[in-house]
Amino acid sequence: MSEYKDQVLTEVQEELKPWERALEYERSIAPLVDIYETENEFVLIANMPGVTKENVHLQLEEGTLTIFGQINYNEDLKRKYILHESIFANYSRSFKLSESIDGSKIDAKYNNGQLTINLPKHDKVKPRIININ
Repeated sequence: MSEYKDQVLTEVQEELKPWERALEYERSIAPLVDIYETENEFVLIANMPGVTKENVHLQLEEGTLTIFGQINYNEDLKRKYILHESIFANYSRSFKLSESIDGSKIDAKYNNGQLTINLPKHDKVKPRIININ
């Protein structure tokens, strides 16, 4: 019975995308995040040190934005630490987005371990000046 269970688990793992497999089977922590608002958008900044741009994944599904950053476990295993205070894990966090955000216009960039996501507001929720005639 255990052999069958192992085979099913292996088949399921093979069907998953690499980031999904890592999310499911590897350790992850929530990245530290700052969010601020401007007149036209919300800006989310997630800190993910040790993650390369190629290993950052964003997904928007049913109003939930998921951030995932995968670290290089093999590199960490090769190191001979004298002192190891930092937590070495993938980064994962999800946010339920407000209906005021225009999901079709979300933009992101990654630089120096920081993921910046611009979440534009729908025009209907932006403040506007009404002229009096």
